[in-house]
Amino acid sequence: MKTAIKVALTAISICLSTSVFAATPLVDTTWINNNINNSNIVFLDVRGRLAGKSKADYLRGHIPGAVWTNYLKDGWRIKDGNGTVGQLPPAAKLEKLIGSLGISNDKHVVIIPQGGKALDMGTATRVYWTFKVLGHNNVSILDGGMKAYGKVDPKTKKAVNKLEKGDKKATAVLFKANLQKDMVISKSDVAKGMKNGTPLIDNRPNNQYVGVNQHPKAKRLGTIPGAINFPENWMTANGGGKFRPTSDLKKLFKLAGVNSSGDQITFCNSGHWASLGWFVSHELVGNKQSKMYDGSMIEWSADMSLPMEQKIKIN
Repeated sequence: MKTAIKVALTAISICLSTSVFAATPLVDTTWINNNINNSNIVFLDVRGRLAGKSKADYLRGHIPGAVWTNYLKDGWRIKDGNGTVGQLPPAAKLEKLIGSLGISNDKHVVIIPQGGKALDMGTATRVYWTFKVLGHNNVSILDGGMKAYGKVDPKTKKAVNKLEKGDKKATAVLFKANLQKDMVISKSDVAKGMKNGTPLIDNRPNNQYVGVNQHPKAKRLGTIPGAINFPENWMTANGGGKFRPTSDLKKLFKLAGVNSSGDQITFCNSGHWASLGWFVSHELVGNKQSKMYDGSMIEWSADMSLPMEQKIKIN
């Protein structure tokens, strides 16, 4: 009888532990190994061209049961009616895409990026932000991505963790969005924030922030007047695939002049690096008033009625 009670209590403890972990923005490889056979979890492999990889890497080896999605081509981002690339698609299109990947509203989604550098961690945070916008809060990112999970033992030359080869075809299910409209802000919202003194955080590399270089699709050099630069590669250790500890992020925020609380808008060129900035601020540092401007500099710089600030002028 005592043994049965002990087993039941252990099971309850494991369930409670899992539910707590499910709410965390980041999970690690140990958590992955402990939850590989959990039918309530969908591992979403987002490795692709942005990380210098392709589906071939997924086919050669992925977390058992993981499904793959093409971040650039499957419809996670679209060109809007004004010609701004990389924008959030209509909820109905995202519902269809997510459902086709076997993700229903009751699933915990764990996003698996390549994990080589901050850029491809931005792929994970962008997809993460999309799920949050759709009202799906049970979502996490594997810190360090497949680079962390797919480590090879130097002695045996074999993978440390379990890998599965080939393609996993998901069975389509129903996913219904609960759109969080307050998370999606327009250029007029940003313009209003600029006038009202809302901190604007430019997550692009410094050379773009000061106006020496620009994105190919940006129409003008520089940044939004008054914006503070917090480059994307500051957020991960050595610009790699692991996020810095929250205590270090708070120190960097302070050094950069970025508030750890209060109204705040992150932006970049097209809402990719800015999702990294939003994730760090909103999810890791805990500033729930932080928002991301999806249109970012591609949209802002195309509207000649909006001001720009170029800190360094060559010509």
